[in-house]
Amino acid sequence: MDNNVLFAFSLTLIAGLATGLGSAIAFFAKKTNTSFLSFSLGLSAGVMIYISFVEMLPNAQDLLMGVYGETTGKWITIASFFGGILLIGLIDFLIPSTENPHEARKLEDMNPEEKKKSSLMRMGILTAVAITIHNFPEGIATFISALEDPQIGISVAFAVAIHNIPEGIAVSVPIYYATNSRRKAFTYSFLSGLSEPLGAIIGYFLIMYFFSIDIMGIVFGIVAGIMVFISLDELLPAAHRYGKHHTSIIGLILGMLIMAISLLLF
Repeated sequence: MDNNVLFAFSLTLIAGLATGLGSAIAFFAKKTNTSFLSFSLGLSAGVMIYISFVEMLPNAQDLLMGVYGETTGKWITIASFFGGILLIGLIDFLIPSTENPHEARKLEDMNPEEKKKSSLMRMGILTAVAITIHNFPEGIATFISALEDPQIGISVAFAVAIHNIPEGIAVSVPIYYATNSRRKAFTYSFLSGLSEPLGAIIGYFLIMYFFSIDIMGIVFGIVAGIMVFISLDELLPAAHRYGKHHTSIIGLILGMLIMAISLLLF
C-alpha cells in the first residue's frame, strides 16, 4: 500500500509541475505551435473521456451495486458522476471568465504593449489563483486513479500534464512582461501546479480515514465526472480556439484508441 501511495503521489506531482514546463516553453518559444498544441489537447481529452466512461464509471457502478443492490447502486453512480460535474462546474463558474486560465492565448499575441504592467501583473496573479483552484480536484482525480490502477493512473497523469502546459504559459507570460523577471514568472507558474499534489494529500486522508467500498465507488463516480467536464469544457474548446478543429479531433480519437489498446494489453 505504501509503495502504491508513493507512486500515485509521484504521478500527481509530475502532472502538477507540468505548469512549470509550460512556463519554460514560453521563455524559449517565439511562436505557438498551434497544430501540436491542438493535437495534444485533443489527445488529452480522448484519454480522459475514454477512461471515465470505460473504466472509472463502470468500476464505480460495480462497487455501489455490490453494496446497495442493482437499482440503488446505479442511481448513486449517476448521482456521483453528475455530482463531480457539478463540483468542477461550480469551481469554474466562481472564477471570473476574463481571467479563466483555459482561455487560449498565443505566445506571439502577448506582448508588453497590450496592457499596462499593473494590469498584466493582476492578470497573471489571478490566472495563477484560478489554475490553483482548478488543479485541486484534478490532483484528487489523478491520485485516486493511480491508486486504483497504476496503468490508468499513468494515462490520467499524462493527460493532466498535457493539459497543464498551456496553463503554465498563461500564468508566466503576463507576469514576465509585468516584472521583466523570468524567475518570478516561473515561480508563480510552478507554485500554481502544486495544488495538484495537495489534492493528492487530501485524497489520501479521505481514503485512509473514510475508506469503505461505497465511498470508493462514489469517489470513482465523482472523478469520472470531473474528468469528463474538464475534457468537454476546457480541453476541446481550447483546442478549437487554436483554430485546428480536425487536428484536435484526430488527437481525441487517437487518445481513445491508445487507451483502448493499452487497457486490453495491460
